[in-house]
Amino acid sequence: MKRVVITGLGAVTPLGNNVEEFWQNSVKGISGAGLITHFDTEKFKVNFACEIKDFDPKAHLSHNEIKRSDLFTQYALYASAEAIQDSGLELEKMDPFDTGVIWGTGQGGMWTFESEVMNFAAGDGTPRFNPFFVPKFIANMASGMISMKYGLQGINYTTVSACATGNTALMDAFNYIRLGKAKVIVSGGSEAAISPASIGGFSIMKAMSTRNDDFATASRPYDAERDGFVMGEGAGALILEEYEHAKARGAKIYAELAGAAMTADAYHMTAPHPEGAGAIKAMQLAVKEAGANMEDIDYINPHATSTPLGDLIELKAINNAFKGNKNLDISATKSMTGHLLGAAGAVEAILSIKAIQNGIIPPTINLHSIDNNIPQDINIVFGEAKEKEINFALSNAFGFGGHNATVVFKKFS
Repeated sequence: MKRVVITGLGAVTPLGNNVEEFWQNSVKGISGAGLITHFDTEKFKVNFACEIKDFDPKAHLSHNEIKRSDLFTQYALYASAEAIQDSGLELEKMDPFDTGVIWGTGQGGMWTFESEVMNFAAGDGTPRFNPFFVPKFIANMASGMISMKYGLQGINYTTVSACATGNTALMDAFNYIRLGKAKVIVSGGSEAAISPASIGGFSIMKAMSTRNDDFATASRPYDAERDGFVMGEGAGALILEEYEHAKARGAKIYAELAGAAMTADAYHMTAPHPEGAGAIKAMQLAVKEAGANMEDIDYINPHATSTPLGDLIELKAINNAFKGNKNLDISATKSMTGHLLGAAGAVEAILSIKAIQNGIIPPTINLHSIDNNIPQDINIVFGEAKEKEINFALSNAFGFGGHNATVVFKKFS
């Protein structure tokens, strides 16, 4: 099997509209939460989220690209532009069939779908839909538009596995390159789900925090008083490249993607398996594929959305899978970014890679009183970032439908 390395990163997140700003604010423990500005929340039970701030698509997108794309695609194009520039790839000199795009999204063009259907419903029944209605909302359009922008004619498709999506996209890209079916793949995920239907839908499920009077601390994984997740939005883009190809062009290498695995709980539509069986197996398989032992993992960026049930079950699975690993540190960065759904795995992969590169673990913030059900021997980095040499970082992403996806990054050598 061929080795796969990361040679470019790009991000647009609630903590910054480029990777460096995103990383620095994560290390500082900044909350990305604020009152929702995308729509009027007066009649909603939740009126806050982790929105993108000061987003100007014109920095990386043309007028036609903006006009013809939903916000989730704009985020994807924006983050991909940074990642491709960061990689130093000279795409015009490559065989276009050697480079592909495997992208992910949980909901696709939700804003476009909502607005077009609501406009139709408010009318006289005459179907006056925008000619770009369907192309803008279908989930695969982000991967399609990235390929069109850069002339990438290799493998191209979109993965959808709810909140596990970002990791499944990375896993697929990893495997295609290992098998020799591509030399470079632009991969990651994007989501623009701070919309009336998404906020209303997750709210009625009682999945979201309703801490409207204290929104800055509402995303509080592992806290005894956590009451649900905070919606986030944005995109994370990674350039995955076959090692020999990267070496030949003298590329900067951030880290190696060494292992990835996916399992299914086969248990419930929205609840995780009570024993975390699928999560345990995904972590074990990914670590084994990375050529490592469970004792070798230095840092885990967990799924940890700040839900009462999910946080504890994931920690239970981690405690079971990593028994004896006293060197393991965990930090839940959704406490700062909120939950980016299909983009979560991608942005957390970026933080895991930056943690390896810089020897710094971003903190879990908003942990005021730790849940008494959390085992005392689990090391959670909270309050402030922690300096630590990291050779192996593992990142989890789990989704409705019982999807468990784990990726393992290794310090490049």
